[in-house]
Amino acid sequence: MQKLRMVLAFCALVGASFNTFARDLNKNERDLCTWGAGVAAAAQQYKLSGLTLYGARNKMQGRHFPQQWMRMSALGITEQTYDSPSRLRPEGVRQVYYEGCTRHELARR
Repeated sequence: MQKLRMVLAFCALVGASFNTFARDLNKNERDLCTWGAGVAAAAQQYKLSGLTLYGARNKMQGRHFPQQWMRMSALGITEQTYDSPSRLRPEGVRQVYYEGCTRHELARR
């Protein structure tokens, strides 16, 4: 029960900070972070389902990407996700990735 409270408190805190970060970014920056977060969540889903890194890379290669740079970025995000010992659910990975990405984009300014 204590763990559940801690997780809920963390999610509430992250949710509050999520809005703060998102307001300061322009649409392209938010879209980039949202896209990367989706890739990370998909990679985490593959990892948790038992798919090998090789299989996950093949699935990413089979996706359609509107920009050429997106394919290599998606493969890099997938490798980083597989290298992580994290067992978070994909939704949690999506949120953590988005938050980190927005922080990074704000720090670049």
